[in-house]
Amino acid sequence: MVLLRDAAVLFLPAFFLVAGCGSGSPRFTSKERPDPAPRETSLSTQLEGVASYYADEFNGRTTASGEPYDMNDLTAAHRTLPFGTKVRVTDLTTGRSVVVRINDRGPFKDDRVIDLSLGAAKQLGLIAMGTGRVILQILELGIQPK
Repeated sequence: MVLLRDAAVLFLPAFFLVAGCGSGSPRFTSKERPDPAPRETSLSTQLEGVASYYADEFNGRTTASGEPYDMNDLTAAHRTLPFGTKVRVTDLTTGRSVVVRINDRGPFKDDRVIDLSLGAAKQLGLIAMGTGRVILQILELGIQPK
């Protein structure tokens, strides 16, 4: 029994040392690197990812917060932020930014971090492309209903 325990004491550290030497994740050149998933950038107050917008077919419909959607307001849909949260959305390509209020849930595509109203998308210049890489900065948290 003593020999088995001694062998385990010697073998396990060596196993973990060798297992930790793997390459981890695949390496990509800048041209073939996939678009990264949304990621937090600082203390959960900033989030980087892809923004899109929604407009005509939803205009006038009731949002998840209960208010009617006005595509010309500066509002947005986010999966988890409390309704009423104010967020500065900055386009990483142009540097333009807009402050929106969260009043709906979404986006429903996995690679998106926020869905903007048409009015907000116009201020950022996203209309032609439909989407854009952005940083979200939480300015003021809304109150989550109980």
